Amino acid sequence: MRIISWNVNSVRLRVDNLARLASEWQPDVVCIQEVKAEAKDFPFEALKAIGFEHIHLRGMKGYNGVAVLSRLPLQKPGGENWCGKEDSRHAMVRLPGGIELHNFYIPAGGDIPDPDANDKFAHKLGFLDEATTWFAEGRRNGRKMILLGDLNIAPLETDVWSHKELLNVVSHTAIEVEKLKQLQASAKWVDAVRKIVPPAERLYSWWSYRAADWSASDRGRRLDHVWVTPALAGAVTGARVLKEARGWKMPSDHAPVIVDFS
Repeated sequence: MRIISWNVNSVRLRVDNLARLASEWQPDVVCIQEVKAEAKDFPFEALKAIGFEHIHLRGMKGYNGVAVLSRLPLQKPGGENWCGKEDSRHAMVRLPGGIELHNFYIPAGGDIPDPDANDKFAHKLGFLDEATTWFAEGRRNGRKMILLGDLNIAPLETDVWSHKELLNVVSHTAIEVEKLKQLQASAKWVDAVRKIVPPAERLYSWWSYRAADWSASDRGRRLDHVWVTPALAGAVTGARVLKEARGWKMPSDHAPVIVDFS
């Protein structure tokens, strides 16, 4: 099974790129974030024509939104609301084999890393706390689970282009990294990508649109992740970030993250 996570930054703008991804990489499941479309505007037919017969969408008008696109049957579609907001940041489904899949779009957190001065940062921290408690209290029974998506945090020094310069920049601050570690501990999640790509190796999945030449400057961050519970860790056989997709026509600022399972 091949699963891909990708923040597409508007699904309607990336249908052609999703078709290219499906053709060149033959994924079984693609989880997308920042869909920016409610159901009436979502390109269901175009995505089914690509081969994704099974789609679970949690969308909203203009912002956020997550979806699971699958060649495989999906069961028990759902999703939680966090921090009292109905902002479509979590979708969950059951894959064949009883695998529980969670697709997340964690809040970016704004620009100021101070929850007292910045409501968006407070929302991000609160979201992480709620998700940590939810997994710790209800899903620690050895389940086969996958958690993936745009988690909007680059935890390792090698997940950012400059640890020193980004220490006080939202996405790499100490408090965010600590909250992400707590979420990871909630179900003993294993970082599937870093299981394959050594932690000492620099790896990014996001490059800003603001860079005049994103590839030359290579000032990236690894904001997109795929985690698995210990029951699935041994099945992970490959992982990579498809960096070249950042250079496709009409690109997202994120690149797809690919994980293979035996």
